[in-house]
Amino acid sequence: MNYLIVINDSAYGSERAFKALGLAGSLATRDGTEIRVFLPGDGVSCAQAGQIVPNGHYHLDRMLNGIATHSGKIGCCGTCLNTRGIRDEMLVDAATRSTLGELTGRTPDARKVLVF
Repeated sequence: MNYLIVINDSAYGSERAFKALGLAGSLATRDGTEIRVFLPGDGVSCAQAGQIVPNGHYHLDRMLNGIATHSGKIGCCGTCLNTRGIRDEMLVDAATRSTLGELTGRTPDARKVLVF
């Protein structure tokens, strides 16, 4: 099964990004499942490396790397990165600069598209 998960929310403004990445991580561990995560708008903040959060709080950067460990792919909107001053070297290893065109190409290929 092929899933495309689009996360629009910022890393820690609400728990939507956390719940979406939790679902993506859980799905990624299933045999025969392909996960693609696309981060547009404020969602690109989820892919910033070295997030400093209180003890016991979730780390979205680590969750993204965990998804990639299970062959998940994470794309960040390049225009959105530029708008927020986030350079490629500031991203977690699992995330890559992407485009709306790539998202457009992946959408019809996905069996399920989930938008958060």
